[in-house]
Amino acid sequence: MYFIDKNSKTPLHIQLYEEIKKEIIHNLKVGDKLQSIRKVAIIYNLSKTSVEGAYSQLVAEGYIDSYPKSGYFVSDTNYRNFNDDSIIAIENEQKADNFIYNFYPARLEKDSFPLKLWKRIFNKAIDETIDFGGYSDGQGEYGLRDEIAKYLIESRGVKCNASQVIVCNGFDDSLGLIIRLLNKKHDTLAIEHPGYHITTKVFESSEYKIKKIPVDKNGIDLKELEKSKAKLVYITPSHQYPTGVAMPISNRLRLLDWAEKNEALIIEDDYDSELTYETRPIPALQGLDSFDRVVYVGTFSKSLSPAIRVSYLVVPRLLLNEFNDTYESRVCLFTQKTLEKFMSEGHWERHLRKIRTLNKKKHNLMKKVLEEKLGTTVKIVNQGGGLAIHISPKVSFDWDKLEEVSRNNRIKLHYAKERSGGEWQALMMGFGGFKEEEIEEAVSAFSKIWHECIL
Repeated sequence: MYFIDKNSKTPLHIQLYEEIKKEIIHNLKVGDKLQSIRKVAIIYNLSKTSVEGAYSQLVAEGYIDSYPKSGYFVSDTNYRNFNDDSIIAIENEQKADNFIYNFYPARLEKDSFPLKLWKRIFNKAIDETIDFGGYSDGQGEYGLRDEIAKYLIESRGVKCNASQVIVCNGFDDSLGLIIRLLNKKHDTLAIEHPGYHITTKVFESSEYKIKKIPVDKNGIDLKELEKSKAKLVYITPSHQYPTGVAMPISNRLRLLDWAEKNEALIIEDDYDSELTYETRPIPALQGLDSFDRVVYVGTFSKSLSPAIRVSYLVVPRLLLNEFNDTYESRVCLFTQKTLEKFMSEGHWERHLRKIRTLNKKKHNLMKKVLEEKLGTTVKIVNQGGGLAIHISPKVSFDWDKLEEVSRNNRIKLHYAKERSGGEWQALMMGFGGFKEEEIEEAVSAFSKIWHECIL
């Protein structure tokens, strides 16, 4: 029997999800069938929507599989060494002045930044208690690191404290610092293919060999990773860039086993983790790590602002030992102090709820209009999170003509192939930079050139 407290502030579908997950971990076997949604709803006097929400999250995390007309069955999670109680890339955007519409896949609407509040907090944070005569902490201000650690523990299931957090100046700076801390212990990076092009560029600039590991429906191909002999791997397990697939729990544990057996290191980029619209965010891989083998990379760019250039690392202790007093602060003291107070006073959580709600509406509207305007000619290949929906044609299509026609019509499009390498092609239809009322007009204009390119 599951314990569901209807007086609790925790939503019913999350309570049910947690109860079923515990039963899967401790009592059920691979292949065991779960009770139907209808039966669970009747037994626990819950709505079908609550039960469906719990089951959808379990499917998303890889605990169960759904088989049409058969039901839900326990997946092969290979679950061990995990204590449930422990779960407690920035690019400068191309100037777009010459474009009427720019579907940039990684920007926020200008008015989404809480400017008035930020200015008020800035004036409170910058006072006489700050020592302007000395150098600030090279690892980042302790108060900000503590706020980041608390946020990650509560929202992402990351196991850390302030001493493991390093505040960095954007995503590429985070990667550069990892390379410095590794201090030539590795010369090869394994990376998802297709994958994030910025990561490849940063490591190639430091003369790393790059091993491209294919991605399938479960994320990075672990057999190919083992064959690569690499001992350093970069992954986006919760929302793979650019395909959007999530790595199931079984593969996450296999990956951690690989790291432990090979004395390897995993760089986990928690890409788009804060902006999920259809299921509850999947807990971070780092929270499952019992071997101290994961470097966690996060940023405030997708949810607060790419302009303030604040990212962070959660570094395992074996790598933290390489950090020393010669490292200087990487982010402006004013920005750190303002962000610290922004978080400590609860504004960050409120802002995150607001931005998630706003972008969910935009996401759903863009999806609806794309389907209406493009009909059976399009396939949506990645949606449900982040700031863009990825689409590809279901019909014979002239990609070269699309580039030319879009330029002529002053519509800026962004292609997965350019931003991730390989042969995987899709259009990355960013909605984050538009106001909600602009989306239908922008997609209508795009749909006209899309239909021109169908062969």
